[in-house]
Amino acid sequence: MILNIASISGDGIGPEIVREARKVLDKVAEKYGHDIIYKDVLMGGASIDVHGVPLTEEAINVCKESDAVLMGSIGGNTSTSPWYKLEPSKRPEAGLLAIRKALNLFANLRPAVLYPQLRGACPLKEEISKAGFDMLIMRELTGGLYFGERKTVEENGEKKAIDTLTYTESEIRRIAVKAFEIARVRNKKVTSVDKANVLDSSRLWRKIAEEVAKDYPDVTLEHMLVDNCAMQLVKDPAQFDVILTENMFGDILSDEASMVTGSIGMLASASMNDTKFGLYEPSHGSAPDIAGKNIANPLATILSAAMMLKYSFDLHEEAKAIEDAINKVLDEGYRTVDIMSEGMKEVSCSEMGDLVTANI
Repeated sequence: MILNIASISGDGIGPEIVREARKVLDKVAEKYGHDIIYKDVLMGGASIDVHGVPLTEEAINVCKESDAVLMGSIGGNTSTSPWYKLEPSKRPEAGLLAIRKALNLFANLRPAVLYPQLRGACPLKEEISKAGFDMLIMRELTGGLYFGERKTVEENGEKKAIDTLTYTESEIRRIAVKAFEIARVRNKKVTSVDKANVLDSSRLWRKIAEEVAKDYPDVTLEHMLVDNCAMQLVKDPAQFDVILTENMFGDILSDEASMVTGSIGMLASASMNDTKFGLYEPSHGSAPDIAGKNIANPLATILSAAMMLKYSFDLHEEAKAIEDAINKVLDEGYRTVDIMSEGMKEVSCSEMGDLVTANI
């Protein structure tokens, strides 16, 4: 198979972690008989330095012509970088919003996995963490409160702010279908999270989720109110497989889920449209304070590359080969500085990439 991949290194530690992910992908391609064609794309601060804007139309077109996008991290030090003296629409993070819109990336996938080798970093009680967990939060990314009409007016002598939460049937249906499709290749359970006891938008959300569920009789659907879900994530995270929810709820719950893993350097993510096209990136930021020091953890980006193989190319065996290699490296006690613990063997960013590659 030929894999056409747009590669966005980005800013900060981005070039370092993308380099290691590509190293692993190249080994997978060699072993399984695939050809990878990378097209390098500038975005964020790197694009500002060259083009004066965080994302060009040419860059968007390259991404559109590719099968998937692999991205590192975007942004810099907000206090010292000249990028943040520009107006908001020309700052690095504006490129993220622009590419999501241009590529219609409405489905955000955020896995939260507690690796047994890193269980000691989990902030939950041992009686909870020992069960482990492997969940995926499916967040609707382009609708809801963040994209609704908003305004600030003055009434009766005081300011009044208005934000509008809206969802259409089609917006809910397309994200629900994604959730059920992915649950079907995981553990066949979808937990749809809403606030249907209060919000009309949530009542519609629940109705559409139930309609979609009828097409997936092999997948179990349960409903959960968002406040209860927030509690259950710290009480019994092992109960979840795929969590399906709207934009704002997903924003909050995915951050909560990432923290109970205890190691954000291990968390991958993907944003997909209504085809198999997706943009794959680590959940963490650009960490400008450690950029260029070769100490960043590349595993989240490598795991994002594994997600890309699984969801955009249907290469499940190849994706599992990467996941198994990471588990073996962790079993052997190798750690980057962010996940280092007593008795383990500390390695650099590039050394971690080499170790994963050697175990493919």
